[in-house]
Amino acid sequence: MAGRHFLQIPGPTNVPDRVLRAMDYPTMDHRGPAFGALGSKALEGLRSVFATKGRVVIYPASGTGAWEAALVNTLSPGDHVLMYETGHFASLWKTLAERLDLKPEFIESDWRFGVDANVVEDRLRADTDKAIKAVCVVHNETSTGCASRIEDVRAAIDAAGHDALLMVDTISSLASIDYRHDDWGVDVTVAGSQKGLMLPPGLSFNAVSEKALTASKTAGLKRSYWSWDEMAGPNETGYFPYTPATNLLYGLVEAIDMLHEEGLENVFARHQRHGEAARRAVQAWGLEVFCNNPAHYSGSLTAVLMPEGHSADAFRKTTLEHFDMSLGNGLSKIADKVFRIGHLGDFNDLMLSATLSGVEMGLELSGVPYQRGGVLAALDYLSARDQVSVAAE
Repeated sequence: MAGRHFLQIPGPTNVPDRVLRAMDYPTMDHRGPAFGALGSKALEGLRSVFATKGRVVIYPASGTGAWEAALVNTLSPGDHVLMYETGHFASLWKTLAERLDLKPEFIESDWRFGVDANVVEDRLRADTDKAIKAVCVVHNETSTGCASRIEDVRAAIDAAGHDALLMVDTISSLASIDYRHDDWGVDVTVAGSQKGLMLPPGLSFNAVSEKALTASKTAGLKRSYWSWDEMAGPNETGYFPYTPATNLLYGLVEAIDMLHEEGLENVFARHQRHGEAARRAVQAWGLEVFCNNPAHYSGSLTAVLMPEGHSADAFRKTTLEHFDMSLGNGLSKIADKVFRIGHLGDFNDLMLSATLSGVEMGLELSGVPYQRGGVLAALDYLSARDQVSVAAE
């Protein structure tokens, strides 16, 4: 099919040409003198993205590896962990915790909103024996398009007078939605390379507080590959205890430079703007945004609930076959009920406009009941915002 494929799933995202060219460098000797400078630049650059002055750890792994690293470095067998069912990925993290011989307590939900901090506070207040050792939440639930307010979760833990660690998954929010590891008192932040950081899959990260480092000294879960201690010495000079993903690190440094050139505040504003434009299109089509709490709307993606009796997967198949565009599918208990529009990473107004055009044409061809005008509603919003910006200049 002529033209470029539109990869509009909520990750992995489109990799910008600058990052692809950076990764195209010859592979470096990861024990040689030049590598230390590369590793140090990557580690220091990540601190700015996480908004932390503390330790950052890089793994050659998927985000699932970073989930495991967060748990095994801080907890012991049988420890109780409070987790919140915001969607598919929160559920997977809970399953991983069970396999590590932890005892997760899952606060159940219908997936249509983010974490309710009041519920977390109430549960922690009831934990008078302080049996709960960690609270684990997903910042932006990739399966639903609901973003939780992490600062509210931190306030809830503090209000309950509880000393549980706060662990946060930012796999689909880091470098897309405002996030502040230090200011929000997060103990371990989990992230991956393939979404807001604009890289292919293959790198994952932990940002670690001093409290988490202290907990790691007495944590009883076994770890080797994931050990923060193993990383500590070599990382001081930019090296790693085992072979790193060298060419992905080239790309990571380039991606961080791109984020800084745009300015992180501008990056967050761009994602927020595209999320609002996408939601206006959905509403104009007469369809329903899956996230039903405006306070939890995501700037990274929009999940759309299909009308009763219509298959989201059949619609996605039609859109792919006719317009060469991939949209995200519904996962587990919302399989075939929603489709997801990714609008994160290296993304601009024209890319969003084309994506929404593909969705609108796909709805027509699929026989999904809708009203025309979603693309126009998004364009009206985008152009109005642009006019304001031009007037301000």
